[in-house]
Amino acid sequence: MPQPKRWLDSYPAEVPPTYDYPSMNLARLLVDSADRYPSHPAVEFLGTRYTYAELRDAAYRFANALRAHGVAKGDRVAIMLPNCPAAVIAYYGTLLTGAVVVQTNPLYKPQELKHQLGDSGAKAIVTLDQLVPRVEAIREYTLLERMIVTSVAEQLPWPKSWLYPLKLKRSKQFVKVNWTETVTPWKTFLASAPASPILEPVDAVEDVAVLQYTGGTTGVAKGVMLTHFNMTANTYQNKLWFHKCREGQEKFLAALPLFHVFGLTVLMNQAALTAGELILLPRFEAETVLKTIHKRRPTVFPGAPTMYIALINHPRIKEYDLTSISACVSGSASLPVEVQERFEELSGARLIEGYGMTEASPVTHANPIWGKRKIGRVGIPFPDTEARIVDSETGEELPAGEIGEVAVRGPQVMKGYWNRPEETAKVLRDGWLFTGDMGTMDEEGFFAIVDRKKDMIIASGYNVYPREIEEVLYEHPAVKEAVAVGMPDKYRGETVKAYIVLKEGASVNGPALEAYCREHLAAYKVPRYFEFREELPKTMIGKVLRRALIEEEQAKAAAGREAASGAASGADEGSAEGCPPPPPPKA
Repeated sequence: MPQPKRWLDSYPAEVPPTYDYPSMNLARLLVDSADRYPSHPAVEFLGTRYTYAELRDAAYRFANALRAHGVAKGDRVAIMLPNCPAAVIAYYGTLLTGAVVVQTNPLYKPQELKHQLGDSGAKAIVTLDQLVPRVEAIREYTLLERMIVTSVAEQLPWPKSWLYPLKLKRSKQFVKVNWTETVTPWKTFLASAPASPILEPVDAVEDVAVLQYTGGTTGVAKGVMLTHFNMTANTYQNKLWFHKCREGQEKFLAALPLFHVFGLTVLMNQAALTAGELILLPRFEAETVLKTIHKRRPTVFPGAPTMYIALINHPRIKEYDLTSISACVSGSASLPVEVQERFEELSGARLIEGYGMTEASPVTHANPIWGKRKIGRVGIPFPDTEARIVDSETGEELPAGEIGEVAVRGPQVMKGYWNRPEETAKVLRDGWLFTGDMGTMDEEGFFAIVDRKKDMIIASGYNVYPREIEEVLYEHPAVKEAVAVGMPDKYRGETVKAYIVLKEGASVNGPALEAYCREHLAAYKVPRYFEFREELPKTMIGKVLRRALIEEEQAKAAAGREAASGAASGADEGSAEGCPPPPPPKA
């Protein structure tokens, strides 16, 4: 028997448990705000500014140009750009035609592009001049008919627009593009079409708005089909949660990349819905973010934990006024308690942890921003969102307090995976999305994420959840960042290894950290090995690539087995089971 929605008792009075979400083309978010606030600032990028009317008209031009070049409803258009005005214009312009946006990471290498562009069947791509060689390298393997090329320089105000190309030439990063009939300059493309209104009718529940690829950290990246209704509903859910939002007055600091679904929903779509100003930064740099907050006075700053970690550890953070910020939502990874408390102390803002995944547009849970919250938990389900803790195999709902897989259901849950019905069937069961994340729910309906099912370490038969270890390590005064992984062990099956980045000027060694962990963790959870690094591998959003570290350990183990086999047999080939792990590094 389903358990009651006990989390509703913790809803702020201003947040309704259910809402009538509009069924519409997602681009209406921009069009409607432009109709209400035509002269209001919409986008600011390093000194370049667009009003809502200017942004809407540019999106109309882009949409009409796409149509003139044969892009029709349902066709896929890839956007491979950092945060910049062109990324916003191309996004809404594509949606206006009824075509599908394929968000592509500008850091992708040709092999990754080959998979994503080939799998999606994208007909056109919008990208930077510096990235053209990567696209050209794999174009023959795709269905691309047109490349629309912009540059950072042409989106900057004078004199930055003149100085930027000189900087690229000096650093030997300048790329000369060979313009052809199918490779078109951005400005030429926009100028070729009128700004006449265009808004393709859609079946919001069925028609895909965004094909968002998963990170591929657990296998081949899959295209997540997010419909116009999925994206619209999640944008409204975020607005309902941010119940103190002042329409036409908020300023959203976009340090998160817009090509990531978190930035897409909580920044670009949210700003458009509320007629807010979107302050774009092309990448996250702690000092740039601090200067921007001090000067531009943003009020909303969603981010990843690593962003807040970098800010609170910046040596001159007290020189900057952060008090304009009222609300921050942290996602993509667990938020250490000490980071949350320190950032709130420095800014006066409310920093809350949320939870979601690409397959849910992405947000499903969050702590109330102004209301009851629980430190160390990802909060409670959004309006119209149900969540359960279930047995991964049977799907049976588990009692409060037990660890199981998190399953969610709501209007933001994806339609499925692009051209992968079998993969879809594995995670979508009777409308419930099985997230692959292990968690718990307490008696009041607050959820905690223990770890991804695939990241769980099994040591001597015990389940070890990396997040629990990392939380303890983050509490050590010398630790800036920490990640725990499982590494092969002849006796225990797996054992725990921790990768550590120290705070500037701090000093601690492996034995000291091990002793510290023994004070706070059961013996089988304590890391046996520590590796100290200057930095950890991360995605562009700042999420630690745990899988990359695991693969490193697997490669080391494989090399160790090969070496052991060669030493034993005198041969160049062979294998030996049970190669012992390497000794811990000297501290």
